[in-house]
Amino acid sequence: MNSVFQALGDATRREMLCDLARGERTVSELAVPFAMSLAAASKHIKVLEHAGLIRREVRGRTHFCRLDPGPLASAHEWLGHYERFWTSRLDELEQMLRDEDTAKSRSRERKSRDHKSKSGKGEKR
Repeated sequence: MNSVFQALGDATRREMLCDLARGERTVSELAVPFAMSLAAASKHIKVLEHAGLIRREVRGRTHFCRLDPGPLASAHEWLGHYERFWTSRLDELEQMLRDEDTAKSRSRERKSRDHKSKSGKGEKR
């Protein structure tokens, strides 16, 4: 899984994966959006291949790449634990903030009632 996260750590490789999610691409097609040489694109592709995120097939002189989502599923599963952790923590924070807002609102209401009763505005004559 380390190689998957290493591969995903680079924005260029993440964009390449997004492109490959839409279908098979040649190395040239993957290089075009980045205005990079085929050699530079090939280095990124090798990192993605090493991580098992893509498969490359050579047809004649053309190299075709396609996404292999299996390792992404494993990474997603691992990250799911932390997603649940942070969701729980954020839910707790939300409840604390709501409780604080409720307490402030009650305090303002009490102060308003106390002020009215001291100034005599709330009394019947």
